[in-house]
Amino acid sequence: MAYLITGATGAVGRQVVDQLVVAGAQVHALTRNPDRANLPAGVKVFEGDLTADRLQPGAFDDVKRIFLFPAEGDIGPFLASAKAAGVEHVVVLSSLAAAAELPRDLNSPSYRHHRAIEQAVEASGLAYTFLRSGSFANNLRFWSYSIKTQRMVYGPYPQSAQALVHEADVAAVAVAALTTAGHQGATYALTGPQSLTQVEQLQTIGDAIGQKLTYQVITPDQFKQSMSQFMPADVIQMMLDYWSDTVDQPDVVRPTVEQVTGRPARTQAQWAADHVADFS
Repeated sequence: MAYLITGATGAVGRQVVDQLVVAGAQVHALTRNPDRANLPAGVKVFEGDLTADRLQPGAFDDVKRIFLFPAEGDIGPFLASAKAAGVEHVVVLSSLAAAAELPRDLNSPSYRHHRAIEQAVEASGLAYTFLRSGSFANNLRFWSYSIKTQRMVYGPYPQSAQALVHEADVAAVAVAALTTAGHQGATYALTGPQSLTQVEQLQTIGDAIGQKLTYQVITPDQFKQSMSQFMPADVIQMMLDYWSDTVDQPDVVRPTVEQVTGRPARTQAQWAADHVADFS
């Protein structure tokens, strides 16, 4: 049996590929740019776009389980093709926002996008597992340039606290859901093992690279202005709402990673150590 990994060159997808290869699994990887994939030897790399239902022939050969990246666009035709090809189970990378546990989640861009993906999978008739991830530690790579050039980051709400999750832990839960029984129909909420303020998050990076780093507070309006050229206004507002809320109500830590994988979730310090090259 083979596993088809979509979004195979992304932060989580690449980890899923690597962990399956270590486990000795047969892996098919879907990417838009096979020449730049740089995936492990033995992985069969296929060119394709799941939102256009455009796949290189052979991508579904012997595939029973899929890791589904939440790409922008219509995934309905891809899911129909997967079912027709004999796929039995889809493990979906989603977001905690899709659970709409908090008022800020309702109608947020993340809720709308990820819940639409979940609904498409539900409508497909395929068995599924939803991985509703909280904020990724990988988002801190946004600080990379100012850390490298100024040993400083700029942002509002320095005391907002998030339980950032390591991409390798999300991948580990995905691999468990793909390769072991008992996960069909499950929805897993995933976070890191500790909720740290943004100042504390920055300190873990400074400790990892051996530098003293400074968090320079700016206003929400200044943040909006600085980010307006990089992302849509509703996404910027979603981020500000999240940070504002988590000053007084830090992210709730979920034990799911350890429950599913049998080992503790990686700490923020571990993530920083794994990503020293991004900040040095």
